[in-house]
Amino acid sequence: MIGSGAISLGKIGRGLAIAAALFISSAPMILQPAAAQQAQPTEKPQPVALTNVQAVDAVSQYFNSVRNMHGKFVQFGPTGGRVEGQFFISRPGKVRFYYNKPSTLDIIADGSMVSVKDRKLQTQDIWPLSQTPLRFLLADTIDLRRDTNVTNVVVEPDLITITIDDKTRFTSGRLTLIFDARNYKLKQWTVRDAQGYDTSVAIYDVVENGKTNPDLFKIDYIANSRQKRGDN
Repeated sequence: MIGSGAISLGKIGRGLAIAAALFISSAPMILQPAAAQQAQPTEKPQPVALTNVQAVDAVSQYFNSVRNMHGKFVQFGPTGGRVEGQFFISRPGKVRFYYNKPSTLDIIADGSMVSVKDRKLQTQDIWPLSQTPLRFLLADTIDLRRDTNVTNVVVEPDLITITIDDKTRFTSGRLTLIFDARNYKLKQWTVRDAQGYDTSVAIYDVVENGKTNPDLFKIDYIANSRQKRGDN
């Protein structure tokens, strides 16, 4: 079915947490408390002398350098459940998130609409791309400072954390993005929905600016019409 009006992150946020922020991690990562991450032996980061505005602009510039990508993702839900899958992105406007079993979700954006399909139940909900968390990260040109409501920026020697609130199109939604301060690559993101539930996502084995199959981004609108009519 096709949704209209304001969309709550509580309705599609946990399915679209993957799609709220999409980009790039150069190596596999495991979501864990910050203290545990700091305890691991890593290369000592170089000091970052960026203002908050410079940090947001640097992240936007990096995003704009990546037009296509594909890789794998791991998602942790508010109750601790873990699901994995594959993703494919082609800006502007197109994304595919295919969840591995036992999950049966399949998320597609075709440039104008977003489909959230349950492969087992054979149901499909469709919303305008402009009314989902995808819109500003699948734009042709990304400018987080201009096009989003950035409410907090924390610049540390090794991490940049950007928080985006969107209470205009959603009942209440918060997206927190965490980047590597040395190269501005996305390390993880967390979506908080209207009920206060957090869903976190990491991506890995990413290939940037490679070839993308356009057939991956096709929504089955005929199936959606049959669903509305109640056909088998």
